[in-house]
This record gives sequence, C-alpha cells and structure tokens, in this order.
Amino acid sequence: MATDAFAALSGQAQAVDLLRRALHGERVAHAYAFVGPEGSGRRTAALAFAKALVAPGDPRAAARVDRGVHPDVRIVAPTPPEKNPKGPLALRIEDIRDIERMAALRPAEASTKVFVIDEADRMTGAAPQALLKTLEEPPARTVIILLITRFRSLPATVLSRCQVIRFLPRHVEGAPALLPDGRDEAYRAALAALEDSRSGGADAILRIGEALGRDRAAAETLVTACWLHYRELLCREAGGDRLGADAAGGPLPLDQVLRGLGACREAWYALEGNVSPRLTVEVLLGQLAGAETSS
Repeated sequence: MATDAFAALSGQAQAVDLLRRALHGERVAHAYAFVGPEGSGRRTAALAFAKALVAPGDPRAAARVDRGVHPDVRIVAPTPPEKNPKGPLALRIEDIRDIERMAALRPAEASTKVFVIDEADRMTGAAPQALLKTLEEPPARTVIILLITRFRSLPATVLSRCQVIRFLPRHVEGAPALLPDGRDEAYRAALAALEDSRSGGADAILRIGEALGRDRAAAETLVTACWLHYRELLCREAGGDRLGADAAGGPLPLDQVLRGLGACREAWYALEGNVSPRLTVEVLLGQLAGAETSS
C-alpha cells in the first residue's frame, strides 16, 4: 500500500513508523486511539492513514478524502445541541449510533471504511458505552480512529479495544524550544523545581512532591517542562553547538540527556495510567537528579 500521504506530517516519526508498518504488513487494527495535544498532527495523521487505506495509489480518490467527499471516509465531530446552536459541543449517543449503523454497511468504493471521531474526549452520557459495543464486535472492513487529547479522557474499557498511537507536542517554527526569559511562569516554576531537586537531594524532592500533592495538571506541566529542557539540550547537540551549559550550571553528557528524555517519557506514561501525580514527580526528579550527580 502507498503511504505517501504521511509526507506532510513532520515531527512524529514514531507514530508514522507504527502506522506505516501496519499498512506494509497488512496488520491494520479495527480501532485506533490517536493521543496527543492540539496541533500535534493527530487529524493530519488520521486522514493520511485513511487515504492509505481507501485510496492507495489513487490521487483522485485521495483528493476526495481531503475534500471530505469520499463515501468510505467519514469524519464525526462534536456539534451543539440540535435545539441550541450556541450550546456546548459534544458527541452524543445519536452520533455513535449513526456510526454503528453506517459501519454495518458494505464499503461503497474501497475495500475498507474509515470513521474518524474527532475530539472523542467530548463524548457524553452513554456515548462511550455505545461505542464500546461497536468496538467489541467490530464490523468487517471497518477502521475507527479516535482523536483524543489525553489518554485517561475515555474509559479504560474503550481504550483497551484500541491500538494507542501517541503524538508528541509539536515545536512551532521560530518559537523558543524551552519558553525561556519568563514567558511562562508555570514552566519557570517547574524548571526551578528541577534545579532544587539537584541541589537539595531527597529532602527537596519530597518537599516538592508534598507541595504538588494531587494536582495532576501541575504534575503534567512539570514533566513537560523537564522533557522540553532535555530536548533543548539534545537540539543544541544536533545543531553543532556544544551540548550546552545545563540550567543548573554544567554541561551534560549525551547519554545523560537521553536517559533524562527516557525518564520523562516514563513519567508521561505513569500519569496517563493514573499513577499518583506526587509519586510520579518524586520518582522523575529522583531519577534526573540521581543520574546527573552520579556522572
């Protein structure tokens, strides 16, 4: 199958590689959850995947997917209540039942039908349970793609029926990689916590964890800030500059930078798996501080 449609998607090598391998090996799952922040390319990837499935090597059919007029690719997005056009956007049980009805039909032109459920986080009421029924008994020749911002935004029973593809935050061209110079107080505070954990050891880490408590949003900000920090160091190395003075003062060897990125990734997964925010942050800061003080 042709996968040229992925050429337009940058900065998501791991996600694209997983999708390409599924296509090349003809091991396409019946349902996917594309998880990542707004602007990370989830929707672009979903349409590229749909084009590779319903229009391999057919530019005209692929163009119809892009225009939203291909009969075998349907994008379902949140809408306001029927009687209140200014009401909150949501995906309701009627939308899911409509998908179930259409999924039971044969493809009109291609060998596969694709349903992209945009902002699936906005499913309300009994909608997730209705979707679960479809995922448990997937119709033949049908692929369903859920686009969600956070892994825990849908019930585990729904996500367990999907192959999860994670999308990283996308760096905007011209924007600073680490948001320095006081442009984001939350990130500055998170990086200060990282520096405190290095200089203050276990006592400082426990103090930071206690102050954070159960604040999951603060934990996510801290993990993201640490990841951006180590990513910045890696980017400096890739750009030919010295590995760069670390914010705490000294240069970091490349192997420590890579270990730091790996620790941040595991912390992300822990938060997505509903591990305690305090425990996640304490473990992460301990790993980062321990790796750097042992060099």
